[in-house]
Amino acid sequence: MSFKVFIQLVLASILLIFSTGAAWYEGSALIEHSWEWKHTAIFSGLVNGQVENASEILPIDYFIYAAKFAHVFPLLMLLSVTYLILIMGYVLLKRNHKMFTYFLASVGILFLMLSGFVSNSPTNGLIIISTSLLVIGILLLVIPLVRLVNIKVKEIH
Repeated sequence: MSFKVFIQLVLASILLIFSTGAAWYEGSALIEHSWEWKHTAIFSGLVNGQVENASEILPIDYFIYAAKFAHVFPLLMLLSVTYLILIMGYVLLKRNHKMFTYFLASVGILFLMLSGFVSNSPTNGLIIISTSLLVIGILLLVIPLVRLVNIKVKEIH
């Protein structure tokens, strides 16, 4: 792995750690908004049944609350995780261009599916995250198509 790639991995990891901490902090406001527990404490409800007091809320639900109502840091988390996935895929598959192309398409399809999963939310934060997932997913499908066309053109010549 080259030094440039290592630096990119380190910087993306730092951004991920920072944005995760900030999103967790912002999402902890869920504890104070008991009327939102029914709609936002999804994982807590799955594990504990109906959430009746703040101590039953799982930390992962803080991220859902932050994504719904304070979307900046969850969006930064999404972007940094995406970048980390792409860089690691590149490092692992850089010698096999076809496999890297399929990897990009697979990640694109996953992002499109995630976009569809959160697209019905009435909150601005999840609409922004859903749109971001949709745009990234489309880009990650267009790029492989262009790469495949280039590979086919090179094979013909």
